[in-house]
Amino acid sequence: MDMNRLPDPNAVFPNEFGTTCFIKNVVTAPNIFIGDYTYYDDPVDPTGFEANNVLFNWPEFGDKLIIGKFCALASGTQFIMGPANHRTCSISTYPFAVFGGAWAERVPPHLDQLPRKGDIVVGNDVWIGRNSVILPGVHIGGGAIIAAQSVVARDVPPYTVYGGNPARFLKDRFSPELKELLLRLKWWDLPGDTLAEILPLLCSPDLEAAGQALAAYLPPDP
Repeated sequence: MDMNRLPDPNAVFPNEFGTTCFIKNVVTAPNIFIGDYTYYDDPVDPTGFEANNVLFNWPEFGDKLIIGKFCALASGTQFIMGPANHRTCSISTYPFAVFGGAWAERVPPHLDQLPRKGDIVVGNDVWIGRNSVILPGVHIGGGAIIAAQSVVARDVPPYTVYGGNPARFLKDRFSPELKELLLRLKWWDLPGDTLAEILPLLCSPDLEAAGQALAAYLPPDP
């Protein structure tokens, strides 16, 4: 297979539309990690993903945004990082420290007071619908779908569909057997020529036949 004809994961704009951006090539923050072929689609400013869609990102706070390969992020998808939070364990949630002066002298440093939810982690082959919001510490499993306009406040298991505010379970995408096969296969890690070879199977609506054929590509048991 001619590898030169495969899409270039290092391209900023991988097609002629000009709205689809492979965002690993435009983010610069040291705490944001994006996999190959993951794209953000936006008719206005797709390359502005880091500034416009990753909110309250102060790397010194210590949390990370990790997004796997082959994810599709629709326009308006936002990730809310940990520093967006306020102190909730005390009488007042007001951030007195950020205004300096005598207020700052009498309370702990601002970042030290914030609850720590951990990293936001999005698996591989995840589709996040338009104008969805992902809150701090959320983990979204591989192959999951997030419906448009959702607010995701809790973890989402692999190959499920979640939606709403707050997002809730709507349905499983596949049978347990097919889900297990796909999690073992990890098709997003296959070499480019092998991936191109199995694309008809990944795009087939005949799930039973596709699963049977894909089983031939499973790695050997350890």
